Amino acid sequence: MKYWLTLFLFCIGTAGFCQSHDLRFYINTAQQNSPTLKEYQNGILSAQIDSQVLRATLRPQVAFIGSGSYAPIISGWGYDEAITNIANLTGIIQANKTFVSNGRLGAQLQTIALQRRALLDTIQLSEQDLVRTITDQYITAYGNLLVADYNREVFELMQREEIILKKLTQSSVYKQTDYLTFYVTMQQQELTYLQAQIQYNTDYLTLGYLAGIVDTTIRRIEKPIVPDTVSTDLSASVFTRRYITDSLRLANERTLIDYEYKPRLGYYADAGYNSSLQVTPYKNFGFSAGISLTIPLYDGRQKQMKYAQLDLRERTRQSNRAFFIAQHTQQSAQLRQQLQSIDLLVKKIQQQIDYSYTLITANGKLLEVGEITMKDYITAVNNYLAARNTMTQNELTRLRITNQLRYWNR
Repeated sequence: MKYWLTLFLFCIGTAGFCQSHDLRFYINTAQQNSPTLKEYQNGILSAQIDSQVLRATLRPQVAFIGSGSYAPIISGWGYDEAITNIANLTGIIQANKTFVSNGRLGAQLQTIALQRRALLDTIQLSEQDLVRTITDQYITAYGNLLVADYNREVFELMQREEIILKKLTQSSVYKQTDYLTFYVTMQQQELTYLQAQIQYNTDYLTLGYLAGIVDTTIRRIEKPIVPDTVSTDLSASVFTRRYITDSLRLANERTLIDYEYKPRLGYYADAGYNSSLQVTPYKNFGFSAGISLTIPLYDGRQKQMKYAQLDLRERTRQSNRAFFIAQHTQQSAQLRQQLQSIDLLVKKIQQQIDYSYTLITANGKLLEVGEITMKDYITAVNNYLAARNTMTQNELTRLRITNQLRYWNR
């Protein structure tokens, strides 16, 4: 039963690895499948339509207006004839237009343009969140793939040694108890390898789930490429660009408030039929035209109150921007310092791995001729596994730190 389980998991872990995918594949797929990004992209298209709608509202608006009423007087009872004219019939076509200065129109169009710019900033922030999430999961899966690989490597090495040790035990070179100790250790190594393989399968399927991929086939993934070179120009970062966009939006709102308190001029014209049906109703076809002028005089100091609200929002924006820059500077410096420490540590760990592997190879040859104890060989194997595990954890930590740096500076 144990061998069937091993064979089954081996088929999942190797036969399914016929085609590999890299990090860029999962990022591109996640971006294509993300409903959030599609929603924001549709919002940009909607903003373009908003500008067309605004221009359309500035053209003359034409409408048909029809109404009719009848208020009879019966035996002296009824509405006052002077008010109702007993009957009224109206059917006219009316056109009206409000004159808007180029400056006011420009400010309104700028509002829509800044909404579009804010959506673009949001899209880039969402993309960065998505890239960071996918990359973190990819790194996790890759780390467990490495763990499965080197545990399988050690297990296969111990399998080869077990065949030789079994013959040496039968020849009384080693004790039966020594052989059993080695065999139990080999079984534990097999379980460790199978567990690492199962964990990789789980992490790989989670990666596909996050990217919106409907597929349960297990494949190998390639080593993630996360470049170390990161721009330190905060002005190019979307995190700071959003504060610039907010500043422009506040300035534009102030301009719109100014235009609300300037005179507004409009006109209207209509033509059609409007009659009380009392005197020569057949002659009541005609037209009319007029203009309207609105000059704000006093509104209870609402303008100053709106300005005060904008000033508060601007101070909040400046405070948030300063806090972000301070945090960004501190965090970037801390992450870079961690990278330097890891780079120094990795060199020492690699030396330990090389020494441990050389010791395993040498001890394996000594084990085959009965010149070393099982305990010493197993100790060498455990030291090698510990060194490889430490190296893997540091490599993954370095990749995650680099990914975080690219997130804040992209």
